[in-house]
Amino acid sequence: MRILYALTGPPGCGKTTAILKIVDELKRRNIKVEGMYTQELRESGRRVGFAVKRISGGEGILAHIKFKEGPRLGKYVVNLRDLESIGVSALLDGLGEADVVVVDEVGPMELFSGKFREAVEELLSSSKNAVITVHYRSRDPLVVKVKEAAGKNLVLITPENRDRAPSMIVKSITEAVEKR
Repeated sequence: MRILYALTGPPGCGKTTAILKIVDELKRRNIKVEGMYTQELRESGRRVGFAVKRISGGEGILAHIKFKEGPRLGKYVVNLRDLESIGVSALLDGLGEADVVVVDEVGPMELFSGKFREAVEELLSSSKNAVITVHYRSRDPLVVKVKEAAGKNLVLITPENRDRAPSMIVKSITEAVEKR
């Protein structure tokens, strides 16, 4: 049986930290994980953008304040080329090869990409185990669809549960992978 978790919560609550803990523990258990995650880029203590990283290695720039071309979200300009060549390709490879596909995050920057949307839709319609973070306030139909697909496995990350949620998710996914 497939396991799908969706993690949500306000910015800075620890979604990406939880994802990285989950990925590390699944890998430690020899479960094949692929996908993408994002991390802040800082210069002199100030956030200037976001990196997009492939779990199996490779990274690019998702968005930056110094970029001039591309979709704009607030002070950031989104780099669709790196999102698609690194993030989307990781999702598609994960659909073919991994036990678990990770997407961090289905949020406003990523949703500018039609290819990203298609890859997430493909993941949702697959039988792959997945852990997906979704933007807290987004009403985008794809974010709503991810939350609905997760059902009871929609987890609001808070300071109270962010340390124990990853181990609960890893346990559930490990059991599902071992039953296959």
